[in-house]
Amino acid sequence: MRQIHISVAEEFANSVDADKLKAAALAALEHQNAPQNAEMSLIITDDAEVRALNARYRGVDTPTDVLSFADGTPVPETGAVYLGDVVISYPTAKAQAANGGHPVDWELCLLTVHGVLHLLGHDHADTTEKERMWSAQSEILRSLGCPISP
Repeated sequence: MRQIHISVAEEFANSVDADKLKAAALAALEHQNAPQNAEMSLIITDDAEVRALNARYRGVDTPTDVLSFADGTPVPETGAVYLGDVVISYPTAKAQAANGGHPVDWELCLLTVHGVLHLLGHDHADTTEKERMWSAQSEILRSLGCPISP
């Protein structure tokens, strides 16, 4: 059974629908035929934490909307494959939603799906892979009732 561990910073807890984000992550895993016996974490935090992670792991000292840290190792207690962590900046997501003219819930769903696809090996460094990733995102988001595009 797929497990999604969600952590939302206290300051955003009343603004985030964790059930909706869990559904988005599960929809992406299902769409991509991820292993049934898999786990991952989804973390909603602030710009400062995302900036620190971005600087440490990517060498880019600015906040960003979403980071994915793929893992793939077995979870000792369960034997499930640990897919990795998706970290989303709530303030950046909120600003992007405002700029895009759609609800922040939709933006958070987009970023969740995007992050999960990265955990599963998708990338958007070249045109072909970007088209493949964007197509998968759009299909998943439509199925969730979040009709936005990246």
